[in-house]
Amino acid sequence: MQKTWSAGPGRLTVREGDITRLDVDAIVNAANSRLAGGGGVDGAIHRAAGIDKLQAACREIIREIGSLPPGETVLTPGFNLPASHVIHTVGPIWHGGKDNEPALLSNAYMNSLRLAQQHDIRTVAFPAISCGVYGYPVEDAARIALSTLKKGLESGLVSEAVMVLHGETAFNTWSRIAEDIL
Repeated sequence: MQKTWSAGPGRLTVREGDITRLDVDAIVNAANSRLAGGGGVDGAIHRAAGIDKLQAACREIIREIGSLPPGETVLTPGFNLPASHVIHTVGPIWHGGKDNEPALLSNAYMNSLRLAQQHDIRTVAFPAISCGVYGYPVEDAARIALSTLKKGLESGLVSEAVMVLHGETAFNTWSRIAEDIL
């Protein structure tokens, strides 16, 4: 399942599938602040990239910066992934919207696009950042994510952004919201 919309000079695709199998320039990892791997999409990306290689690259970054704050991004090679690069970003943990969560979530998407542009990355696939164990309400997260991606595409930061969702329910929700925004 897949749907695509134009956004400025670029395009936005919403699809159901496995982000680790996409042939794009970069995939975004919904990481934790220590870049330590974990469950969900983070664990799947580490396994597909090669746990030892990706964790070594992440540990080197953490040695330099200490931790990655919500909304910020770093880049590693993709190692065994079809994607050449992994953009790691930390989404906010949902606390009812009282802790600047919408701005932090928007920053996670926009800063991923900006980092991609800095490294001449043209196609980027995103998971639904913060929608798993971080508890962000899916419809709110979708509106923020898709609006932010639309702005980035209209600005020419990348040529294609792909939202990769797990399951038909998530695909249908994000597609419906994309229809409203795009």
